[in-house]
Amino acid sequence: MSLRTLSPRLHQITHFPFSKPSTILPPVFQSYQLIRPYVAGGPRIDPSSQKIKVWPFVFIFLGGTGAYVYMVKARANAESPKPPTMPALNPPAENPKLSAPAKDTPTFSPTSVSVIYVLGGPGAGKGTQCANLVRDYGFKHLSAGDLLREEQDRPDSEFGSMIKDYIADGKIVPMEVTVQLLENAMTDYIKKRDGADGARFLIDGFPRKMDQALKFEEAVCPSQFTLFFDCPEDVMQERLINRGKTSGRADDNAESIKKRFRTFVETSMPVVDHFEKEGKVVKVAATKGPEEIYEEVKKRMGERGFDMVK
Repeated sequence: MSLRTLSPRLHQITHFPFSKPSTILPPVFQSYQLIRPYVAGGPRIDPSSQKIKVWPFVFIFLGGTGAYVYMVKARANAESPKPPTMPALNPPAENPKLSAPAKDTPTFSPTSVSVIYVLGGPGAGKGTQCANLVRDYGFKHLSAGDLLREEQDRPDSEFGSMIKDYIADGKIVPMEVTVQLLENAMTDYIKKRDGADGARFLIDGFPRKMDQALKFEEAVCPSQFTLFFDCPEDVMQERLINRGKTSGRADDNAESIKKRFRTFVETSMPVVDHFEKEGKVVKVAATKGPEEIYEEVKKRMGERGFDMVK
């Protein structure tokens, strides 16, 4: 029995002379176009007669994509708004009592005025050795700490309360205050001696920070060198505790002593290191008794060209 006899319809399907599908449609539509007449049982439709326009779908796709991108950007901007622009602030007006006028040259020339910085940790014996140098070498002793304490106790001082708080906390008083107090003291002394020629100054406990050193040398007077008394912390602490029993100083107590040690190491030692690189440091071991230390000081002063005047 032939295939035609069994199923005329099946024979018709298997022997259908397919025409070339339309190349306009994607493959899935082409296959569907060929199969649909037989699946639905309807009459055969010529694929070449079915023309579908593609460009509307392209416009729909592009329009939808653009709308989606716009929506995403709008949402992002809404969730992350730009911070408001802060208006520019005018610079604060300078306080004339804190900031000295800018100078092209220092107030005093190092050829006529000799300045020696005296540094060492708290309790290293700076004050004792400065007293010896004043007696034997004709120096004027200026203690930055004493000047600050005098200023804090002056009844009409604008910065007395601030200085007191800084000293009690073991902090360094603002540079402008200290430098100006030193310059004022030097000026007063030079006026009393009728001229700057040959004036010698020992500035005790200064500079305690690099900005102080640079500012003083630029505005007041370049130093000759730094006399540094090197002393271990445990020795200095013992000396300060004993001194505190009779000195009456507010910072001669255990808590303030620890703060002063830390401040000296963190801020003053970089000053010593800076001047040492320039060959402007005279280091003296300060662990022995005052007389033995002073003998070493006199020897080192002679090496730097300073002779005794008495």
